[in-house]
Amino acid sequence: MNIDPLVLVFAAVFGAIVGSFLNVVILRLPEPKESIVFPASHCPVCQTMLRWFENIPIFSYLFLRGRCSHCNCRISLQYPLVEMSMALLSAGVFHRFGLNFAGAAFFLFSASLLVIIFIDLRHQIIPDVISLTGIMAGFAFSFFNPLISWQESLIGILAGGGLLSAIALLYSLLRRQEGMGGGDIKLLAMIGAFLGWQSIPFVIFASSLTGAAVGLIVMILQRQEGLSTRIPFGPFLSGAALTYMFCSDAIQLVFLRYLNGTLF
Repeated sequence: MNIDPLVLVFAAVFGAIVGSFLNVVILRLPEPKESIVFPASHCPVCQTMLRWFENIPIFSYLFLRGRCSHCNCRISLQYPLVEMSMALLSAGVFHRFGLNFAGAAFFLFSASLLVIIFIDLRHQIIPDVISLTGIMAGFAFSFFNPLISWQESLIGILAGGGLLSAIALLYSLLRRQEGMGGGDIKLLAMIGAFLGWQSIPFVIFASSLTGAAVGLIVMILQRQEGLSTRIPFGPFLSGAALTYMFCSDAIQLVFLRYLNGTLF
């Protein structure tokens, strides 16, 4: 979709500002007693409230050279990374879908997936308040979504949640241990709600492939260092969903050519 480059710049700036708020959500949402609204942004170490020029997305981190100006404690790289990621996602979403209702809905979907990625990496949980709300929002959006119908969204919810539930049950029966959490199942149902059932095969294939590759690398490193780390699957599902959202036309074309035997 053709959009004025200046509009995309403003979209990126808006995304960076939203990314700054997402950092607060990532840090506070997993904590039951924390509020994502109060108190105002502050240093997590010395608890000093940040001044306005210390709270500018991306630039404050660069200006402060990655350290708190009050206690000189190192600032996590997560802050500029989330802000930059949301800036790029915002520009990409509005470039692909336009400044309309669909663009706004996929913007919120992208923001939710970004929060899930970092929370799952930090805590190995996917908050129900995001996934369950996302399922309902995705299905409601399907009645206005120009890309999929409400029937495709509903099938996506059932297929996404049902398929991972079956895989998790089979794994637990064979290995006598839990291999996939309920959060991943609800996340895939949320992805199906927004992107339709057509996205489910690619999301499962791409996330499994990248997850296996990363898991193999981590396994080799763990054997060398004698460590043991559980790898969350949510980031791989979210990454595959974002890939499909931006590249669905090309992915479907490759799939059709594969079925017709004309891929090569």
